Amino acid sequence: MQTAFRYFSWAFAVTLAGLVGAFALGLHHSGTLAGAASFLLIAAVLAVLEISLSFDNAIVNANKLHQMSPKWQRRFLTWGILIAVFGMRILFPLLIVVIAAGIGPWQAIQLAAKHPAEYARIIDGAHLSIAGFGGAFLMMVALTYFVDEGKEIDWIRTLECRLRACASIRGLEIGFVLLVIMLFTWILPEGREGDFLFASVAGLATFLGVEVLGHVLDRASLSSETAKAGIGAFLYLEVLDASFSFDGVIGAFALTQNLFLIAIGLGIGAMYVRSMTLMLVERNTLSEFRYLEHGAFWSILILSVVMFAQTLVHVPELITGLVGAGLIGLALMSSIRFNKRARLAHES
Repeated sequence: MQTAFRYFSWAFAVTLAGLVGAFALGLHHSGTLAGAASFLLIAAVLAVLEISLSFDNAIVNANKLHQMSPKWQRRFLTWGILIAVFGMRILFPLLIVVIAAGIGPWQAIQLAAKHPAEYARIIDGAHLSIAGFGGAFLMMVALTYFVDEGKEIDWIRTLECRLRACASIRGLEIGFVLLVIMLFTWILPEGREGDFLFASVAGLATFLGVEVLGHVLDRASLSSETAKAGIGAFLYLEVLDASFSFDGVIGAFALTQNLFLIAIGLGIGAMYVRSMTLMLVERNTLSEFRYLEHGAFWSILILSVVMFAQTLVHVPELITGLVGAGLIGLALMSSIRFNKRARLAHES
């Protein structure tokens, strides 16, 4: 219990401060205890939503952090979480309004504070581009993991073996994602396909750009020690976190139109993701449960498909979170069964 508290102590502290802040914000807006309690409840639901949608993010973060030096691990778990909380949960929604409405940042803040319904309408109008960008980026993340000749462990054996065998086909992942983008561009109603196509290609280009930048930085390193510094991995994780955040930020507006309440709720959830990442890295949990990482990447692939599908139909965030959590849970159970069989075989 004490060990778990060590990892989650900051998350517990932020939870307490955030819930107190949500209660005070509700009291200020409504002037009643019932209104304050409503704000507190919404903040708690948003935090749970963020955790359920981002648990696979923690697993992927932990996988990438193993490749980074201790210095860059600390930088990601401090600077990175600040960027994740303040950048994606506060500045990103503001940036959407600034671009979509053609107004300044301060005007966007005033709009969020004084006219939350109009603010939410602008955010909703940008959903198509956000879904295209995030869907393309996350699909590339998942396919790059599965279509890899160096991958040695398979969970869904038949399917993953076939995907690994396709790794010799150069550019297969890029071609597949482009086909998906073309399909949805063709299906979308006339007048909306341009924004989706641009955003989706931008998501694909961002993934490739981060990959190229990481290789360039690694090759430019002057020693084996600095080669492990992880600048490229740090940038990769930041963009990945941003893509994971799209769904949570947009989904939050289904519960409340108050930007500041959204920032509190999602910020609390982000701190738990950071704590889970730290625990997975330090306790080497991924090597202990061999299929856990596979479940996370299958969850990412499903999430990318959901983000593309949301350009046509509404997919409740609860379903997305349950599917992701279910896949990770199945992978965890498979890992436990494998460990049990291996232990029995060793004892016999």
